[in-house]
Amino acid sequence: MNRDSAGLEILTRRQCVALLVSASIGRIVFTDRALPAVQPVGFVLDGEDIVIRTGIGSRLAAATGDAIVAFEADAFDPVARTGWSVTAVGPARAVREPGEIERLSGLPLRAWARGGHDHYVVVRAERITGRRLRPGHGREP
Repeated sequence: MNRDSAGLEILTRRQCVALLVSASIGRIVFTDRALPAVQPVGFVLDGEDIVIRTGIGSRLAAATGDAIVAFEADAFDPVARTGWSVTAVGPARAVREPGEIERLSGLPLRAWARGGHDHYVVVRAERITGRRLRPGHGREP
């Protein structure tokens, strides 16, 4: 098992993807009017691609068309002091092909917020990294 300088377990790409499958809410990091922006989103994996639904006129839809974005999901138990965090980086694209929209609409994807979410964004996870905190790690004496 590999560890980083803080002693956290470094996860393999396969482990990262398995953890992403277990989550339904993440955060997408994108550029909005030349500034960094972070937005919570519901998501689902399509293979290793991250699929998000948003409104067609949303800031997220406007900002993620053919841009490099980051995506992060995690889970933590503050009492047990355990958890994991996975980050993916890659290009985001708006889905415009009717056949692909139809296929993606069959995925078990729920939008994070209410309102019209008829626009799909797909993030190709070119780089996936993750860390895990195991029980007993980092406990104070």
